[in-house]
Parts: sequence; structure tokens; C-alpha cells
Amino acid sequence: MKVVILAGGYGTRISEESMFKPKPMIEIGGKPILWHIMKLYGYYGFNDFIICAGYKQQVIKEWFANYYLHNSDVTFDLKTNRMEVHSSHSEPWRVSIIDTGLNTMTGGRVKRIQKYIGNEAFLLTYGDGVSDINIAELIKFHRSHGKYCTVTATSVGQKFGVLDIDDNDQVIGFREKNDTDGSVVNMGFMVCEPQFFDYLDGDKAVLEREPLESLVKDHQLVAYRYRGFWQCMDTMQEKNVLEYLWENGKAPWRVWKV
Repeated sequence: MKVVILAGGYGTRISEESMFKPKPMIEIGGKPILWHIMKLYGYYGFNDFIICAGYKQQVIKEWFANYYLHNSDVTFDLKTNRMEVHSSHSEPWRVSIIDTGLNTMTGGRVKRIQKYIGNEAFLLTYGDGVSDINIAELIKFHRSHGKYCTVTATSVGQKFGVLDIDDNDQVIGFREKNDTDGSVVNMGFMVCEPQFFDYLDGDKAVLEREPLESLVKDHQLVAYRYRGFWQCMDTMQEKNVLEYLWENGKAPWRVWKV
């Protein structure tokens, strides 16, 4: 099962750093938050990634192009123009970085990578949020319900798309947050069947609006209720929180050993 990560937006709310790089490449503990997200999926055995790139996509491509070198002990023989690798630690990842357009909306970005998925289920998440979610349990939940899409829902006081969920985990409403909400929100970490692509209509499709709203109307969207750790990195304050947790050995999302 492939993992699709949205990484093409401008990241305007954290412009202090996103003016130089895509938001998923902003570092926590010396590694892009994108790396942290991929490490979580890799821990559960999902190592085939499709990165939906756009804004400053060259930064992502260059980082992965040099990944092996940066994680190896090497000797450069300048006289012979040779490089000897002594030891290396590199994840068994296959990473496809796809140009999904500069101004394409989130749903449109997913639609553009359809040919790389084919007729199979896939995992989908945002490139700016970390969690200690158990991916294996999420997939088990998704398969038990037999719907086109599962989103992960958590209760936080933030400004994301609000989910109304019935007692059978069926999503019966998906809308923008208002001041009276108890804030059960979509934190990403989605599982999608190939039929999901039928709900995406062109580059202007905003994932969090018409596509998910249409899935609700067709009774094809369920929510995996999650009460563990999740934190997005939408502002510098949130980045600093994640940095503090990482540097002090308190990062809940670090479920992997190395």
C-alpha cells in the first residue's frame, strides 16, 4: 500500500521559514517534518511514498537526492575523483516526488497522482502533522467498515474541518468549524479506496470540501476516533512545541528505535 503525502502548499501561516522552503521541509530536530511522518509509516512497514509537491519542490527533490550521502561515512579521493562509502544508515524507502502544480488545491493534487496508485487502496496524509497513531490499527478499522474512505478524527480546539460522527463511526457531516463546536477534527492519516478518485474533480478540488462532503452524502466516509497524540505545525509556535518535545526526548510520535 502506497503512502501519499501532501507537500505542495505555500505554508503562508509559517512564512518565517516557508519563504525559503516548503512547509514539510521545515526541520524538527535537524530533520524535515516530512521525514518524521515517513518514519512513522516506515515503522509499520509502509515504505513506498508518493510526495505531492508544488511550491519550491526542488528543495524536496534535492534533499532526497543527497539523502544517502548525508547518512553515510565517506572518504573522497580528490585525485582520482572517487568516493568510498564506509558505513551507511538509510531507510528502505522508495520515494516518488511528483509535480502536482504550484496553485493546485489539495484534492487536485491527489487527483494528479492517480496514475501512480492504480486500482488499489492507499494511505493519505498531510505533510505538516505528526502523531503516534498505530497505522496497522487504522487500516484494520478501515477494512472492517468497507467504505471508500476513512479519516482520523481527534478532539482539539483548532481551526480545521469539523466531523459529525454517529455511534457507528459513520460520518454524517463534514463542514467548516464554528465557535460553538466541540472541535472533533480531521487530523489526516486517511485510508482511501481507488473509488475515492471519482470524487476529485480537477485542480480546483479542495479535499476538505466537496470531495469529503460528497462522500458523506453517499455514506462512504467513516472516522477512526483517535485519542492519542497529534500535533500539526501550522505556526512557529507549534514548530517550537514540536522542537522542544524532540530535543527533550518527549516526542510521542517517535515510535521507531533508530
